[in-house]
Amino acid sequence: MRDPLDSQRVDKWLWHARVVRTRSAATALAAAGYVRVNGTRVAAGQAVRRGDVVTVALDRSVRVMAVQDFSERRGDSTRARGLYRAVRA
Repeated sequence: MRDPLDSQRVDKWLWHARVVRTRSAATALAAAGYVRVNGTRVAAGQAVRRGDVVTVALDRSVRVMAVQDFSERRGDSTRARGLYRAVRA
């Protein structure tokens, strides 16, 4: 049996990492093609794993993050910053 937190849906991870305010907003970003994992556009249900690079095009910026960890629940901003490492593009 695999560890339940060795991967996570990208929409859920974006929400837990506090990149977006709601999970439905993360789903909408992915559906519109604004989310990439390792350079490939993905659907909201795509799994991300540690080390994957997630790129998100937001209103006025592009965020590039390397997945460092996962969380079962959405926590505070300090915990959220521990889920990723910013990557310079």
